[in-house]
Formats: sequence, C-alpha cells, structure tokens
Amino acid sequence: MKKFIIGFCAVVGMSLTSCDSYLNVNDDPNNPVDTTPNYLLPSIIGNGLQVQLLTELRVGQITQNVAGRTANITTDQYYFTPSNSTSTFNNTYYLVGSNIGPMIETAQAEGSPYYVGAGKTMQAIIMAHLTDMLGDVPYTEAWKGYTNIAPKYDPQQEIYTTIFKLLDEAEAEFSKPATENKRPFYTATPVSGDILYQGDVAKWIKLINSIRARQLNHLTKKANYSADAVLAAIDKGIKNNADDATIGYRQPTSVESSTTSIFGPTRGNMGSYTFGRMFVNYLNGTTLLGDATAADDPRFAIISPTLSNGAIPGAGQTAAPAVTDFYGGWYSTDNSPFPLVTNSEMRFIEAEAAFRKNDKSRAFTAYKAGITAHMTKLGVAAAAQTAYMASAAVAQSEATLTLKNIMEQKYIAMFLNPESWSDMRRFDFDPAIYPEFVVPTGVNPNLGGKMVRRLPPAQTETQYNPAEVARMGWGAPDYVTLPVWWDQQ
Repeated sequence: MKKFIIGFCAVVGMSLTSCDSYLNVNDDPNNPVDTTPNYLLPSIIGNGLQVQLLTELRVGQITQNVAGRTANITTDQYYFTPSNSTSTFNNTYYLVGSNIGPMIETAQAEGSPYYVGAGKTMQAIIMAHLTDMLGDVPYTEAWKGYTNIAPKYDPQQEIYTTIFKLLDEAEAEFSKPATENKRPFYTATPVSGDILYQGDVAKWIKLINSIRARQLNHLTKKANYSADAVLAAIDKGIKNNADDATIGYRQPTSVESSTTSIFGPTRGNMGSYTFGRMFVNYLNGTTLLGDATAADDPRFAIISPTLSNGAIPGAGQTAAPAVTDFYGGWYSTDNSPFPLVTNSEMRFIEAEAAFRKNDKSRAFTAYKAGITAHMTKLGVAAAAQTAYMASAAVAQSEATLTLKNIMEQKYIAMFLNPESWSDMRRFDFDPAIYPEFVVPTGVNPNLGGKMVRRLPPAQTETQYNPAEVARMGWGAPDYVTLPVWWDQQ
C-alpha cells in the first residue's frame, strides 16, 4: 500500500515533503518505533536477568530448595508440561532477545562499543541459561520474525561455541577506550544505559569472565574439560561481593524494578510452597553436623526467620502452617534483592576446579572464601562467622577437604538459583555429594526411576514448531529425563 501511495504522489505532482506527511499521518509521536541504545539496554538487562528467576519457580522444586506445603503437588512429583517452560523460552526470545539485535546494530552504526559489548554479554547470558535448562534451542534461525516462525533447533554443543564467541567479542568491545564511545554508557538523570554497574566497564569484564567460568565448569563430563581454563577465567572474574550481578527491587545501587520480588508475598508465587526439607537440613545441623539439635548455621534465621522444618517433595509438611513460612527472609520479602552471578559462586567454582586439578591449597582457600562471601552478603555478624567457620560443618584443612564439602556449601550459597540444578546433573544427583536429596513421594512413574535432566519445550513451540520439538524427542513420556549435551559422558 505504501508503494502505491508513493506512486500516486509522483503522478499527481505532490512534493516529497507533503508525500512524507501523508505517509506518516498514522504515526503516533508518543509510540516511537526507533530509539537509541541507552533506552533499550535497561530493559535488556533487567528482563534478561529475571528470566533465571522465572525458571526457578519450577527448577527450585527439582533441586528441593522449595517444596509444596501440602501433598501431591504435581511439579514436586516431576509431572512437567510445556507450560512450565513457556515463560523462560518466550521471555528469552521475545521480551529480551528481540531487542538485543537492534540495539547492537544501532550502537555499531553510531560508534558506541560499550553498548555492543553489553548486548553481546546479555545475549550470551540468556542463551546460556536457556540451553542449560532446555538443551537444544533455536539460534541461527531465531529472531527472523514472521518469515520463520518455526526455526530449527541448534545442537547445544554449537550453542556453547556461540556463547564463548559472544563473550570473547563482548570483552573485546569493552576493552576499547572510552573515547571511542559516542554515547555515555550510563546516565543517572534521567536513568539510562548501564543500570547493572552504572557504567563501570571493569565490572562488565569481570562478569563476562565469570559467565565464561560458569559455562566452562559445566563441561566436567567432557573430555575437553579444562580446570586450567576455568581457573584462567576465574582469575579475570568477580572477586568481591561489590561486583555481584544483582537484580534489585526498590533497592539502591542495583538493577531496579518498579515491581516487587518474584519471591515476595505480594507476587504470591510461593503461597503454596515452603523451604524444601533438604535445604533446611543443610542449615539446621542435620546434614553438616549430624545433629539437628546442634548449633544452627547462622544463615538459617536470616533466610528462614520462622526456622521452618521444610517439606518433603510430594508429601508436604508434617504439620503444615495455615500460612506459608517461606516469606520474610533475606530472599523472600517484597524488596529482597536477588544475586544472579556472585563472588561466592565464583569461589566455589574456583574451589572445584582447583580440587580437580589437585591444587588442594587453592581449593581450600577458595572454599572458605565462598562461605565467608555468602555469609557477609547476608549480613552474618563477624563473631558468628568465625564460630561457624571453626565448626564441624566446615572442612578444617586442605587434607580433609572433599568435593562434597565444596558442593554442599555451594548449594546453600546458590539458594533459588537454577545453577544448582546444573551442579546436581553434573554430579548425577550422587547421594555421596547430596545425601539429603530424596525421590519425591508419588514421583511420576513415567520417568522410570530416572531424574529430571531438562525442561520440556515451551508450549508455544509444541503448537507452532511441532516438527522440530518432535525431532528432539518430545512426545516420549520420559522426555525430561534425557540429558543435555554437557550432561552426557
């Protein structure tokens, strides 16, 4: 129609200006179709990081961070459906990913490399999370709009190659001098641009290397796993809590959201849930001290002010309260911030990689630093930290340090982070590593006694891309037990 109007304008001799005016008669000046990178990046950061939190609403039941207060909640029992993955998948592609490409193109055209770097970093983050949760996912044919509503699914191994390439390219962009940027990377008034680190490029480079370390550490079952490569990334990554990548809900000095925490009472997502018995037992002395009457972990009352007794997946609480006892802790108020990539996580990754390399001294130092970093993050008093670090809950020498010690403390520090599921899969849910992990009461019999190792495809994909998801095996009753690429020996 627009081509016809242009021809009509030429025929009747209308000027170019009047023709432009005619073509734009229905443009809404309050609804612009173009914008600059500094106004796209805040949404990309905020929504991109929140994808992980939405995933946790289901993954937290697999890791037994949380469990239903009553018996027979189906997702506790591993009855997963495509609707359980839809928000993770759709937000990755439509809410976040669809804005990244245009932002990068505009930033490249105008000469703002830091926005390019931020875009590539966020692209790597959202794709890493999605593929770790679902396995093979679209990339090379993604974001084609109506020209391809049924994109092919790229193998996870290729997605990983793309992730590392994006991280390398992002670091190269951030390594350019500030003078090469046409546009300020962050402005406080009005707020635009880098709302994650307020324009601190050095912190972005640390984040890039932390994501690189995380993804490299997923490859422990692969022949090309390299502890040295993990540690090299760690050396350039996050080193203190001030560098953590954190979503904030009405909190200062963090990514701001105008809403409330997804784990707070106002949103109501956890109204039927409480802490998982496994997680509680890590904090109340049962698992780490062998005695629930022993001194509690000082983090227990901070995370669970009611000192919940937790729930067994599928069975619920033995004496369920009238109102969930999940709310009110450090992670579960309306204003709770949420750390996505942290100093404590990096220290535990460092400890594991160093342990696998047989550098027990570095592993022990990093292990202790990871515990301390998490307790400091939660505001544990110095004296309480000292007492806990000297207790039997903590390995006291490099000679006695085990992978179990490292992973149990990482499990505590990664509460509500879906990365815990990646760890459990890498260790095959080994009871020697995770002694409190239990098979849910009334577990889905279609799984044949196997563990959940991937989420199902999104519901929109089963509707509009059925051939591709069927090619991946969707339709099999035990589909969610199929290991993703890095989970295979």
